[in-house]
Parts: sequence; C-alpha cells; structure tokens
Amino acid sequence: MGDSGEALVDAESRIQERIEELQMAREEAKRPKVANPERARKIESLKLAHKELSRQLGSVRHPARRNQITSAIADLEREISTIQV
Repeated sequence: MGDSGEALVDAESRIQERIEELQMAREEAKRPKVANPERARKIESLKLAHKELSRQLGSVRHPARRNQITSAIADLEREISTIQV
C-alpha cells in the first residue's frame, strides 16, 4: 500500500476539510448581515426589557405600579423607534 495509501488518506482529509469549509460558508451566507452590531445588540436588549415589563404588567394589580410599568414600556418603545430610524 505504501505511498498510494497515504495519498488516499490525504485526499480524503482534504475533501473533508473542503466540505466543512463549504458548510461554514453556507451557514455564514444564511445569517443576516448586520451593519452595526452594537446598535443591533442595543435594540435586542431594549426589546427584551419591553417583553419583561409587558409580562410584569399582566400580573400587577396596584394602580401606581401599573402606571410606572406602562410609562417604562412607552419609554422603551420611543427609544427603540429612535434607534431603528
């Protein structure tokens, strides 16, 4: 077997590496391109805060606390719309 066996193993490993490279390239192409990653992270953080406050609003009964949460949600919505422009 000698050299020809080693050549087959080398060829198989190169083929496997190429397949992995192509798979990574496909996955990269599927991901949306983000022009400003810091802005995207900020928006995502604000959306998560909005979601949490909305969840809290559903279980709060005290009127003053409901007003606080409603006001905070409105502030988040304004900030999100400002950043997204």
